[in-house]
Formats: sequence, C-alpha cells, structure tokens
Amino acid sequence: MATFEDIKGFVFDLDGVITDTAAFHTQAWHQVADKVGVEWDDQLGDALKGISRMDSLNLILERGNKENAFTEDEKVSLATEKNENYLTLVNQMTPANILPGISEFLVALQDQGYQMSLASASKNSPLVLKKLGLSRFFTKAVDPTTLKHGKPDPEIFRRGAELLALDPSQCIGVEDAAAGVAAINAAGETSIGIGNPETLASADINFTKTTLLTLDNIKSAMDR
Repeated sequence: MATFEDIKGFVFDLDGVITDTAAFHTQAWHQVADKVGVEWDDQLGDALKGISRMDSLNLILERGNKENAFTEDEKVSLATEKNENYLTLVNQMTPANILPGISEFLVALQDQGYQMSLASASKNSPLVLKKLGLSRFFTKAVDPTTLKHGKPDPEIFRRGAELLALDPSQCIGVEDAAAGVAAINAAGETSIGIGNPETLASADINFTKTTLLTLDNIKSAMDR
C-alpha cells in the first residue's frame, strides 16, 4: 500500500459513498424483478451494487432462470423502465440526501489541494450531483458509456486516475461495494471500503460509516 504522502487524488464511487441512491436503485430493480416474476431478497440486492444497468438486469433474469425468456429489445425496455422509476426518485433529491460527513470531507480535500474524480457506473450521476449541489467538486468524471468493462474490472478506476493525470498509485479509491473495491485494488490504487468490514474485507482501509472518512483517519490507517 502507498504511503499517505504519496496520495495526490481521490477517485469516488457515487452510490453508497456520496449519497444513498443505492436505496433508489434497489426499489426500482425490485419493481422490475416483481414484474418478470423473480423472487427478490437482500442477497440479490447486494449483488447488483456497483455494476451496470444491463449487467444488473441480466443478474436478475439469471436468478430466476429467465435469461433466455426475453429478447434484447425487451431487455432494453425493462432496463429503461427501471431507469425511469429511478429518475422519479432522484428528481426528489436535495443536499439533505448527502451522506453524513461527505460534504465536510470534500471541502477538506479541496482545501488541501487534492484532486477528485468520479468513477460511477451510473449514467445518471451528473443529475444526482446537480441535485445534491456537489457538481463543483467533480468536474472530472468517467463517462460510463465509454467503458468496455464493468466493475470488478479496474477500467473505470484507472480512467478516474487518468482524468487527474495521476498514476493509480497516487490515488485512493472510495467504494461501498465488493465489486468496486476489487476494481480499485486491480487498478493499483489504495482502496477504502465504506460499510461492512466482512463484506469489504479486501479493502486496504475499512470505515463502517461515512462520518469516519476524514484525512486524519486515512493518514492514521495508512501509517500503521
């Protein structure tokens, strides 16, 4: 793992790190699962975290042994319906939906001269950031439509470092999903997992909640 002094930039996931749109995704995907007759449970919900829209739909269909029950056009229609349901929820967001401690952390990073980029698989991340009032922090964001591979592939986090003109070893990636942490590690960045330490055991640093995400805490963890 790099030293704290090596770090020049931070590459952020969005859902579950900056705001809890994960709950909105879960609600919208649950509606799709009900529609296609696939039983929903928390395990399925967790498996969808951090991956693309079509990959998420395919996982749901595979769970119900229905991967061959729909044409590609029908799959696109289902994914579009999910996104419309999700956007209805997103459009109700305000800065009050920023997770605790995140606003303060972003300000601290900016004040200390760290660079920041966004590495979210969500095509709706610009809208989410606008609703949260955080667009100014993320003028550099990976366009998920240009990616060839989804998480846990490292492509999105490598691209996030490239946008900052930094080597991955100079970056910290922040994630709440196991697939995302795997992507950060494979990209050669220092990984911070936000959430259950058992689920995110492969992260270099674990914080159980966003309020613990501070520069002092990161430095302490990296200097051990």
